[in-house]
Amino acid sequence: MAKTIGVLALQGGFEAHARILRGLGHAVREVRTAADLTADGGLDGLVFPGGESSTMLKLIGFSDLWAPIDAFVRSGRPVLATCAGMILAAKAVAGPEQASFGWLDVDVTRNGWGRQVHSFEATTDDGAVRLVFIRAPRLTRLGDGVEVLHTFDGEPIAVRQGALVAASFHPELADEPALHALAFG
Repeated sequence: MAKTIGVLALQGGFEAHARILRGLGHAVREVRTAADLTADGGLDGLVFPGGESSTMLKLIGFSDLWAPIDAFVRSGRPVLATCAGMILAAKAVAGPEQASFGWLDVDVTRNGWGRQVHSFEATTDDGAVRLVFIRAPRLTRLGDGVEVLHTFDGEPIAVRQGALVAASFHPELADEPALHALAFG
């Protein structure tokens, strides 16, 4: 069943997520204001794309989106958070420390897989999913309710807790729709 999925469109790779969502048959709304979350009866889900997490935090603040986004995610609707989105969703962030929403019971280290010059492509340990890592966060702690979906070199890189799916990598840049389909159907 087609849904209307919002994609946070303040900065980062939001258009690539929109393309994948449309390919799965969903309508897409770019989210830049609080009104975008509730327009036309509201959204069925939300994507937090990759980008630069500290810049995204500033833009969320400038746009007065902190409370509306927090309320949306805490409502239990499905969310997909990739790369910087995972950082924003994490309970704790290191390398350096920064604010985050804390919805996902994980700790992450920013740029844990390397800086920009260390970007790389690979596949999951089971060979099923193509991976694109760009300044990717590394999961350093998983809470008890966090399910590991994918690993790379034996480390978790995609997880789920309730209705929130998060990945260290960029499935949208690898044209990999599986996590989008998992999150939103």
